[in-house]
Amino acid sequence: MLKAGDNRAFDELYNRHWKALYQTAYYILRDENACMDILQDIFVWLWEHHEHLVLTSVRGYLTMAVKYKVSNYIRRLNQQRAFYGQVTVPSPVPAEGELSVELKELKALVIHFTEGLPGRCKEIFLLSRNEYLSNRQIAQKLGISEKTVENQITTALKRLRMKLGNLSSLLIFF
Repeated sequence: MLKAGDNRAFDELYNRHWKALYQTAYYILRDENACMDILQDIFVWLWEHHEHLVLTSVRGYLTMAVKYKVSNYIRRLNQQRAFYGQVTVPSPVPAEGELSVELKELKALVIHFTEGLPGRCKEIFLLSRNEYLSNRQIAQKLGISEKTVENQITTALKRLRMKLGNLSSLLIFF
């Protein structure tokens, strides 16, 4: 009946098999959206090619189709991870020659401000903003707690906002 294009036959096949096929895919992927996409691809392909199908076991065919699609999904995911692992991230701060006059002035203000911070606060702030270290990395490097690092950075940023006033919205560049 499916070969003849009967919608009810297709609906019946879908209703009988989708749950087991979903469970097969989910057992491997553990990703609900990916599993649903895979099932949709399989059933769309089945409907689009229903006239040319010669199947002895619909369940076996659909199960193999799920396994094939899951393996392709995993292969594609691994390729994407490998690709993105090779991508280099550009420097978050533009080159000195590219900075506009306003940004140069703001940078000079921040540097001047940083010089006025207490010793440990200054050191933590510079490690965070100039060397791009995480709070955890700073804490490990200085032998202090992450909470201390967080407090010192928060204190420095509050002081900087007060010092700069309305210009604080530009601090996202730093």
